[in-house]
Amino acid sequence: MMQPEYKDYYTLLPLIILIVWACLLLLADLFIPKSRKSLTAFLSALGLAVTLGFTISQIGRESTGFNDMVVLDGFSTFVNVLLLVSGLLGIALAYGYVKRMGLERGEYYTLLLFSVSGMMLMAQADDLIIVFLALELLSIPLYVLAAFKRKQESEEAGIKYFLLGAFATGFVVYGTALVFGATGTTSLSGISAFVSNGTSSPSTGSGGTLLLTIGAALLLVGFGFKVAAVPFHMWTPDVYQGAPTAVTAFMSSGAKIAGFAALFRVFATAFPALSADMADVIWALAALTMIVGNVVAISQSNIKRMLAYSSIAHAGYILMAFVPYGNKDVMSISIAAGLFYLVAYVITNFGTWAVVIFLEKAEGKDLEISDYAGLAKKYPALAAAMAVFMLSFIGFPPTLGMVGKFYLFRAAIAGGYNGLAIIGVVTSLVSAYYYLRVVVNMYMREGDPTIEREPWLSFTTAITAIATVVLSFVPQWLFLLASTAVFRQF
Repeated sequence: MMQPEYKDYYTLLPLIILIVWACLLLLADLFIPKSRKSLTAFLSALGLAVTLGFTISQIGRESTGFNDMVVLDGFSTFVNVLLLVSGLLGIALAYGYVKRMGLERGEYYTLLLFSVSGMMLMAQADDLIIVFLALELLSIPLYVLAAFKRKQESEEAGIKYFLLGAFATGFVVYGTALVFGATGTTSLSGISAFVSNGTSSPSTGSGGTLLLTIGAALLLVGFGFKVAAVPFHMWTPDVYQGAPTAVTAFMSSGAKIAGFAALFRVFATAFPALSADMADVIWALAALTMIVGNVVAISQSNIKRMLAYSSIAHAGYILMAFVPYGNKDVMSISIAAGLFYLVAYVITNFGTWAVVIFLEKAEGKDLEISDYAGLAKKYPALAAAMAVFMLSFIGFPPTLGMVGKFYLFRAAIAGGYNGLAIIGVVTSLVSAYYYLRVVVNMYMREGDPTIEREPWLSFTTAITAIATVVLSFVPQWLFLLASTAVFRQF
């Protein structure tokens, strides 16, 4: 039998390894010459790979630690594997980009590791206080990375992200305070047990349920900001456009994974009894996010802003499947569908941003959709990969995005939300306009684009394009992994 103190550390073993590695790397980077900062990138990737190995070794293990404030289970392991893979892909995209843009400084990779650490802690949090700490740990490095270019647009992106992020964090803190006031605990399982007993806090009396509902709504606001759901999305296009593109690629995937991981665990564990009140709110958020994200993306001419609104829209699709989270017969299917779609989104998203980085020049040049004209004629393989990614975002077969949307729509319909599923289908058709506009420019417009050839970019583009197509033919094992990760916990 594992000793309690060892059990605590085993629960957070991969996270501890990554944080210690990041701290040591921060010191080691002081002795690495400026001309050899690529060594820092290699060491960062090695740290993520080692952490990934330990995370995989924990598959099938379950434990809690630090007075049940953190948990190791199938859900956290699945999410952490996805986050670590995202970190590795983020380094692959950044490796040549930071050199080309004159941003090659060792702290870039250290900040990325710390942000991944916060995301992993978010996935393992079983207490609202840990959720808050994880949110700060993942966000603060991203604020710095968004302003890493030290140009006006990048600094503006960092400041805007910081200010709005701090404002959203305030909602999380206030929501946590109200939940604690209503239940006397911040433990997710403790909150659930308290609500199930139908009791009230001595200090709040019968008003405890109202406080609890308001607290849950405020937490939803905080998570809504992190996943870029409407109407908490206003930071997204400006930050995505102003931040270095490699940072945007990592941010758009990692922060979304962590945000949804926290949303799934907090609401499915602590607030299933509030689903009657919260379902309509989440329904409205999902519908608004899908509609606004897809409609506003139509008018975008800048590829980074278009992908920002695309990211907003995809958050809406995942929220759509989560609406029936209070239905015990549907909850596990709903969360499994969300996890599956996050995998599909991450693979497609990193591939798309890799192509964007291929074409981007110094000072943010060649970021207009019109700059992709003639790409198919000059670089047919790259254009074919981009076409695959655009079709996957639409949900067109044979791509992983199509399978992911099928599972999301199935979850919404199983929960009885046919109208929301119809909105999802219609907005997916709307999205075809702006995604196919990129394809039309590549294949049907004349132009003379040039790209920056980088081995790691080529590898990332190729592997994600192949995965997007191949996995769509054998998606069952991936959905089974997601289902296995969920069914034991929720």
